[in-house]
Amino acid sequence: MDNLGQALLMAAGMFWQTGWTLVLGFTVSALLQSVVSTEQMRRALGRDGAREIALASLAGAASSSCSYASAAIMRTLFKKGAALTTSLAFLFASTNLVLELGIILYLLLGWPFMAGEWIGGLVLIAVMSVIVRLTYPKRLAEEARRHEEAGAGHQHMSMTVEGATLREKLAKAETRIRIAQNFSMEWSMLWKDLAIGFLVGGLLSAFVPDTAWKALFLTDASPWLKVPLNALLGPLIAVLTFVCSIGNVPLAAVLWGGGASFGGVLAFLYADLIVLPLLDAYRRYFGWRMAAYIGGVFYVTMVIAALVMDLAFTGLGWVPDHAGDVRAHLTHFALNYTFWLNLGFGALAAYWFWMARKHPMQHGHGDHGGGEGRHAHHHG
Repeated sequence: MDNLGQALLMAAGMFWQTGWTLVLGFTVSALLQSVVSTEQMRRALGRDGAREIALASLAGAASSSCSYASAAIMRTLFKKGAALTTSLAFLFASTNLVLELGIILYLLLGWPFMAGEWIGGLVLIAVMSVIVRLTYPKRLAEEARRHEEAGAGHQHMSMTVEGATLREKLAKAETRIRIAQNFSMEWSMLWKDLAIGFLVGGLLSAFVPDTAWKALFLTDASPWLKVPLNALLGPLIAVLTFVCSIGNVPLAAVLWGGGASFGGVLAFLYADLIVLPLLDAYRRYFGWRMAAYIGGVFYVTMVIAALVMDLAFTGLGWVPDHAGDVRAHLTHFALNYTFWLNLGFGALAAYWFWMARKHPMQHGHGDHGGGEGRHAHHHG
């Protein structure tokens, strides 16, 4: 019972330390979804050149941080004509370069992990682009575009405000309604993953002894053996946890506290796109052969990127040590800046939920900006 109490306290502490960042990130994401349509992105991403990949990365960084929603947008972009490389670049950017993910990593693990996630996101896109160019399955890609989907799930359509310019869109009262609707939709897609992530992180920190983590991650082994094996192991742990998107950050904190290498933790964080439910979503979207290709490319990309970041940060002396009690830090509650930020952003979240309840989103309608739905809710 003492361990269970510690697990729940740890879960509550992780949520307390990161709560305001979620509201901030969801608000920024909801704003951008309200003024930029999927159709606009698709028209800009038809080729796989450096310019298009850069645009896809920027669009992904400004998009939803929910892995399921990002996969649904990628599906729409690819099937409507976007190149495979740019579609996958959007997917990597939307789950590695988003604002709230970096802030949460900074709060839970420190700036090296925030930098490792954001810089590593660019490395992921570069490595993936090279691998796809070298192995591009042209026939398989065309089959995937034409693949008939079955059981696509309940669609949540993101509504884009009409207007000739960004300034005109922002001036409309309708924009606040759209932000509230998209904010509410984003939360509805992510709260379960977040809750599971916090709870599983708390349980693992309380019930799994440090000796087990040290043995799993070969803490006492030579770096020449430990670093590559941790990079190979990190994504496999992520696949088996079923927790994706921001929900795997608390687990990353537990792995780091247990002795995983810097690259191993980054590989775990990068691997939110190959958890089993998402691999199944790729199968439904594109067929099992394309799903296997995407899963294989992603795994190799994540391992290589994690190794590159580990070697680079080690060479620069930026890898933090494991000193310090992660549990004590995450379960410290006080009347500090976190309290006031949670209070202020909590009020903002309440306003968005009230506005969304007052103006409920109509399901099953197209994007007001001319695009397909920007989100598909595939949880459960």
